This record gives sequence, C-alpha cells and structure tokens, in this order.
Amino acid sequence: MLSFRNVTVRYGAFTALESLNLDLRRGELMTLLGPSGCGKSTTLKVAGGFIAPDEGRVLLDGKDITYLAPELRPTATVFQNHALFPHMLAGDNVGYGLRVRGVGREERRHEAEKVLERVGLSGCFDARVQDLSGGQQQRVALARALVLNPAVLLLDEPLSSLDARLRVRMRREIRELQRAVDITMLYVTHDQEEALSISDRVSVLNGGHLSQTGAPEEIYFSPADDFIGDFIGDAFPVTLKGRRRLIRPDQVVPAPDGTFEGRLTGREFLGATVEWRIEWKGQSLRAVLPSRDERTPPLVGGTVRFDIRP
Repeated sequence: MLSFRNVTVRYGAFTALESLNLDLRRGELMTLLGPSGCGKSTTLKVAGGFIAPDEGRVLLDGKDITYLAPELRPTATVFQNHALFPHMLAGDNVGYGLRVRGVGREERRHEAEKVLERVGLSGCFDARVQDLSGGQQQRVALARALVLNPAVLLLDEPLSSLDARLRVRMRREIRELQRAVDITMLYVTHDQEEALSISDRVSVLNGGHLSQTGAPEEIYFSPADDFIGDFIGDAFPVTLKGRRRLIRPDQVVPAPDGTFEGRLTGREFLGATVEWRIEWKGQSLRAVLPSRDERTPPLVGGTVRFDIRP
C-alpha cells in the first residue's frame, strides 16, 4: 500500500537514509525499530510529506506522492509530544483537521464525539486538554488523526513520554484499535519490547540502512546479523563446538546435572526473574531463569552447571 523506492535523505554531509526499499501492506501494523539516529523518524517524515527525499520515490496505492504536501496526502501523523493545542478543548483539537477542510461546526462535533468514543474518551469533548492525563492526551492525539480517515496512520514514538506501566496499556489499546478500525499503521519506536508486542512486521534500521524486515518471531529467533541479535532481545556471542553462535540468556539453562560447568561471577534478583553471569572457557555468559525455579541461590564465585538450548 505504501512503498519506498530507493529513498535517500541527506542532511548536509550526513546520510540519514540510504537507498531504502520498503513495502507496507494494506491493513498491517509495521514498526520501524532501531537506535537513535538510525533513520526511522526520517522515514516517517518522508511518508508524511514533512521531508522530501534527495533521491527515490514514495508511492501510495501505486500513486507517486513523493512531493505531495502533508495536507494533500491521505496520511495522518501522531507526534511524540502529542502536539495538542492547549487553548482548545479536547473535542476542538480532534476536529481541527476537519475545520481546516471546511467541515461545519455541527458535523465536526458529531465526528469528533464519535471518534472520541472509539478511543475510550466518550463524553470528553468539552474537557480542557491540560486537565487530561498523559494517557488521555495520547488518545486525543490518536482521535485527531483518526477523524481524518487516513489511508495510513503514522505514529512517531507516540508512547515515549508516558510512564512504563501506562506505555504497556496504551500499546495494547493502539493494537486493539488498529485491528478494530482495520487501518494501516507505520509505527516508530526505539523500544524493542514495544515493537515485538505490537507489530505484524518489524523493520530494523541501522545507520540509515534497512537491516531486516519480518514477523516479530522471525526477527527475534532468526536475526540477520549481530547488530539485530544484540539489539532485539539481548544476545551474546559464544564459541560452541568450534562454531561461533549468538546465544540468548533464556537459552542458558542452569541444571544440577548440566553438560557444562562454569564459575558464577554475578547474580541479580529482578523479581519475577533472576540473572546469572557465568564465566565459561574464557567467555562471559548470562542466564535468565524464573526466580521461583531457583531453589537455592548459589554462591557468587562458586561453580554452577548448565545446559545450552539449541
């Protein structure tokens, strides 16, 4: 539905995106994931028309929209800081885009109330923005985008300003809303857990290049390179039976009769889980196990036995 064809963006001597080729399917939620400066927000701004690429094209349903102004393309953007008008009521914020399009007051209110109800803010049309919680303001920002009935909804780190518990709740609500209204979403985040939990597919960017695109399970279990293996879900290199492998902490399984023996160099109790740091044949390993499975906490400095799952 939305396609990037050899898109390159430069800021002076710095190349933010280089020859990006990416296709977003109709009705899917795709996440752009990567560290700061990798090009993910630049990609979103190109999709929304806020940046024109130096090279390449952007297509929407086969139509070239590369140089179409933001207000003329069928996309809507939810920004990181919500970008709500503090002097307007919640409902007037939602209806602002319709007002720009020349929609009358009564119809604007009707459409705004309808979409506010959809995002769980029924009866909040006349609420002042400053009186709303962070989560409610985020819903208003979502409603303001949805009321325009965009073909593609673009979200630029929409949950980064919320606390951890609220972020988890809001990402579930965004996913449920996306499925309920059957809208295509391009979602930017640097949080790998957020990306894995919310996406149909994840596209990992690194240094302006697209490293890998795939289902969350594919990205996690079959990373294309060391960067992705380390960035998504945590991994570390181990030489095992003469071969270099990337191992995740949940693959290292402490067991009294385990195949391998190492020295415990550290232990951290994290609540639901416990992390062990193990030195083995000059290599540093990490093991994460449910804290209830740790029958007797081992002594740091002592030996432990473990297996490594394939």
